[in-house]
This record gives sequence, C-alpha cells and structure tokens, in this order.
Amino acid sequence: MMNAKQLSLNATLLALLIILGMMPPIAVGLPVPIVLQNFGIFLIAGLLNTRSATLVIATFLTLTALGLPLLSGMRGGLPVMIGPTGGYLLGWLLTPISVAAVQRLLATKTVPSLWALLLGGMFVTDLAGTIWLTIFYHTPFTVALLSNLVYIPGDLIKIVACSVVLTAVNRAVSFK
Repeated sequence: MMNAKQLSLNATLLALLIILGMMPPIAVGLPVPIVLQNFGIFLIAGLLNTRSATLVIATFLTLTALGLPLLSGMRGGLPVMIGPTGGYLLGWLLTPISVAAVQRLLATKTVPSLWALLLGGMFVTDLAGTIWLTIFYHTPFTVALLSNLVYIPGDLIKIVACSVVLTAVNRAVSFK
C-alpha cells in the first residue's frame, strides 16, 4: 500500500515524464528518434525504489498504448508501441530493475556509481531496442546494434546531467 507522499512523488515524476515528451524528437535518419524522455526514465529509476519506478513507467506506457500522445512528437497508441520504438519502450520498463541490480552490486551511492547505474539502464534500453529492431526489420543483430551508436553521445550527456541531479537530490532527501 502506498502512502500519500509516495503516491504524490510517483504522480509528480509521471508528470515530468509526460512534460519531457513535449520536447520535440531529433530525427537521425533512423526510425527511432533521439528523445529527452530517457532522461526522465533514468531519473525515475534513480530516485524511486524499483517497485515504484516500474509502476510509474508502466503507467506511462499503458497510457501511451491506450492512445494518449505522450511520447516525443506527440505520438501514442498501440501501433507506436509495437513499431520500431517498441523495444526501447520495453527497455524503459526494464530500466528500474537493471538499475536496482547494479546498485546492489555496487552497494554505494557515489557519483561514479550513479553513472554505472544509469549506464546499466542505458545498456538495457539499447539492448532491448536492438533485439526488437532485429526482429522488427529482420536485420542482423550486429547491424541493429551498430545503428544504436548514434544514440550513445546523447545518452551519455543525459546520464551525466541525471547523475548531477540525482547526487544533489540524494544529498537533500531520500525517496527510497
């Protein structure tokens, strides 16, 4: 059972994820654009416990699947969920689990450890996206994997920014 504080925090982070979806995507010549919502996913996974983070992301994805245009570029609906971006969206759902697993392995909250946590989340998202693209486009795994290279610089910038935010927030207050 969630208390009012946890429910409010979850709702606030869900709203943040929706707001980040209002930022226009950056087209890179591939069917999957660069979006700012990954930053929100990393932030949610770093701030909340695994259960709450997964619940927030699952709620977001459910609303998107039902047709609300919550993804960057005002996209939503089941066709988007099962299209080229589907694997990355599944990766978002798995991100809190991978972040928690890496956190247990590291058992520390220093800035480099936060980077490792977020890199773990990025790895899971990109791996899920790569597998999905391999299946969706019937392309070799290595080709799909290499197509992810275009996203790495932006994801690294988001990870550094998120690490700074998480460090500051975790010093001020603990949400877990």
